[in-house]
Amino acid sequence: MADFRPFRALRPQAQFAAEVAALPYDVMNTAEAREMVAGKERSFLRIDKPETAFPDGTSPYLPEVYAKAKELFEARKADGTYLRESKPCAYIYRQIMDGRAQLGLVGTINVQDSIDGRVKKHEMTRADKETDRIRHVDTLSAQTGPIFLTYRKRPDLTELLNNWHLHHNPVYDFVSEQGVRQTIWVIDDSARLEEIRAELAQVESLYIADGHHRHASAVRVAQMRREATPGWTGEEEFNYYLAVLFAADELKLMDYNRVIADINGMSVPAFIAKCERKFTVSKGGIGERVRPRRPHSFGMCVKGEWYHLRAKDGSYDESDPVAALDVSILQNNLIAPILGITDPRTDSRIDFVGGIRGLEELERRATSDMQLAFSFYPATIDELMGIADAGEIMPPKSTWFEPKLLSGLFIHEF
Repeated sequence: MADFRPFRALRPQAQFAAEVAALPYDVMNTAEAREMVAGKERSFLRIDKPETAFPDGTSPYLPEVYAKAKELFEARKADGTYLRESKPCAYIYRQIMDGRAQLGLVGTINVQDSIDGRVKKHEMTRADKETDRIRHVDTLSAQTGPIFLTYRKRPDLTELLNNWHLHHNPVYDFVSEQGVRQTIWVIDDSARLEEIRAELAQVESLYIADGHHRHASAVRVAQMRREATPGWTGEEEFNYYLAVLFAADELKLMDYNRVIADINGMSVPAFIAKCERKFTVSKGGIGERVRPRRPHSFGMCVKGEWYHLRAKDGSYDESDPVAALDVSILQNNLIAPILGITDPRTDSRIDFVGGIRGLEELERRATSDMQLAFSFYPATIDELMGIADAGEIMPPKSTWFEPKLLSGLFIHEF
């Protein structure tokens, strides 16, 4: 039973919403973030990645960097960029990308749902990234980027959300710099809010689609505040975290691809020969960038040349939901045994490229700072939920969701 609660959001004035809204802090590096915030004083990315206010090379984990985030946050609250809702509300958040719409519900989720396992994860988190967001959230006393949750569709809840947005005017409606239309409606009617809460109370499990580090930090900060608050009741705002909930059938997963620094000292023919032990390998057509068309198939770019790979029978256990994932098949049969990368979470020879960046970016990386790239067929939302239900963990960087939820449009202070 999911405990969903409306909240008094801090959100941008309507005329500033497009200026404030920013991609999540974890989809770009610092250099890219510096370019993105140039000349944009209200961009929330300045608060999410405060190291952009410091000289090149400054560690993002210094105390003064987190203090800068707080300073910028307070400045934006003081200069009229934001308004605070007069009463607890929920929000409908619709995104339209390439003609496809997804409709989400914004509010807060009880941290106890996560502690008790009703919010299920499918990824491990890295301690350094988790610590960074803990310090950021704790310094601001606010969750600034929503956790992206999904659930198995409830038709009555879908009907409630559709009826509301079809009969009310949005408070925001703009196209982001990424070309995604962002439209938001406020749900402020107490009767409708109770109906929504009652529907979500019937949801047995929520699943983290994206934002595992934000989720882990929200839980940890809540625990820290509980430890510092004798007699806490569970009603305090720090017991809830900011989330956007989408029905699973609304979502689209994209491929999450790999680039490798080298081919482990082998010649290309020797490397291909080793690949052929577990994969059927054929060369791509002239000028073709290989995009897999079905599961268990891969594209491979070696020093600018593209190949088709197809996993041979017996190279994976179809009955094991984790081992049968394409990212597992490639890791277990090629990346680890042939290239010697046994821990992709920590090995500096491997990097990950979201499908939104395209095959051109994979080829560019494979012919510049890297030597090898792999393209994937996307995982499915059913695979994600099935693995989470089984209490299993997907390999790192298995899923990439688009469009990304923008930060700064809803802030939950506690």
